[in-house]
Parts: sequence; structure tokens; C-alpha cells
Amino acid sequence: MIGKELLLILIGSSYGLLSAAGVFTVFVAVGLVPRFVGKTHTAKYILVYEEMVVFGTLVGGFVSVFSRYSGVGAYLQQTFPENLRLWLWLGTVVQLIFGLFCGMFVGCLALAIAEMLDSIPIFARRISFRHGLGFAILGVAIGKLCGSLLYFYSELYKVME
Repeated sequence: MIGKELLLILIGSSYGLLSAAGVFTVFVAVGLVPRFVGKTHTAKYILVYEEMVVFGTLVGGFVSVFSRYSGVGAYLQQTFPENLRLWLWLGTVVQLIFGLFCGMFVGCLALAIAEMLDSIPIFARRISFRHGLGFAILGVAIGKLCGSLLYFYSELYKVME
């Protein structure tokens, strides 16, 4: 029984590390952090930017995996029920600020990826990858379609709750 649990821990940790490596690879490939530093002219704080990306990833992972223990708002409402209006107002303000920053980040990431996609045809010409590029793109699209269909057919989103 312990061997099975250790194997599950090993497999889960490996998948987590692989997905985190993929996310950070995308950030590095599109040059997101240096782009932010260049636009804001704050090169002396680049380590703070990098630490905040790591911190945000860790907090996001914690909240998504341990959602039962990350309900700060519910805890405050139960602990201080007389201040319910204050907590609702404060929660709305926090959601507005969080939504603003998430929207800015997703917009910057989308623009950086779009700029990176402009370089794919140039790269394909340089390595003489003229034949089969359409098949490569079609393969990626079919893989994404199959993964989405499998996800929704097996109802994995219900298992996560």
C-alpha cells in the first residue's frame, strides 16, 4: 500500500514539475520578464520580477490544489459575521484589483506570443523546413482537439471538485 502511494507521489510531483517547466519555458521563450523590465525601465528590479512570477505560480498552484484550505474570505465571514458588509466590499475590491492585473498579464503574454509567432516562418525558412509545416500545425491542432475531447468526455473537471 505504501509503495502505491509513493508511486503516486512520484508521478504527481513529476507531472507538476514538467508542467511548471513548460510554463516557465514559455515565459523565457517569449521574453516576458525582460519585456516588462524594458517597458518600465526598472532593470535594477529584475530579480523582484522573477521572484514574483515564481511566487504567483506557487500561490496559484496552492489555491488550485488545496482550494479547501485557501478560502480566506469564508473564514473571515465566519469569524467576524458582524462585519459582513465590510468583507463583501473588501472582497469586491480585491477581485477588481486581481482581475485588472490578471488581464494585463494575459494581454502582455498574448502579445508576446503573437510576436514570437511572427518568427516561426523565418525560422522555418532558415532550417529549410518548407515541406510539412502544414502537417506539423495540423498535428498540433489535432492533438489539442483530442486532449480537449478526452478531458470533457471523461468528465475530469468533475473529479477535481
